[in-house]
Amino acid sequence: MKVKKLLWVAVLGCFLLFSSLSQTLGDSKAPPKKTSELLVQGKKLYEQNCVTCHGPKGDGKGQLGTALKPPPSDFTKPFNQWPLSKGDLKKVFEVITKGKPNTSMVKWDQLTEQERWALVYFVVEFAAPSKKK
Repeated sequence: MKVKKLLWVAVLGCFLLFSSLSQTLGDSKAPPKKTSELLVQGKKLYEQNCVTCHGPKGDGKGQLGTALKPPPSDFTKPFNQWPLSKGDLKKVFEVITKGKPNTSMVKWDQLTEQERWALVYFVVEFAAPSKKK
């Protein structure tokens, strides 16, 4: 009887571990649908929190951005050429959430998940169209 109980505890523990691990890795759910409301919210948040480094045009040439080493990301490059995300919205969300080590990009996990997705969708709007090969 004890072995059976111990086995159930082990199985339950593994299940809990793997379910929390998938949430930690950001695989828990899909991004929300891009809406005009999210873009408006993202614009407001960008102007409040991001423009001083990334600039009003998203080119990384904000008032503080010009002095930072390494410089802030330039969102005007084609989205599939962004160094960390390579065209993946979830990776942009992760950078906003966790920050970027060895740079001035701090984590913004104090913002709600919806606010961070609003920022993702807004900054991607700066991206130049990808060139077709």
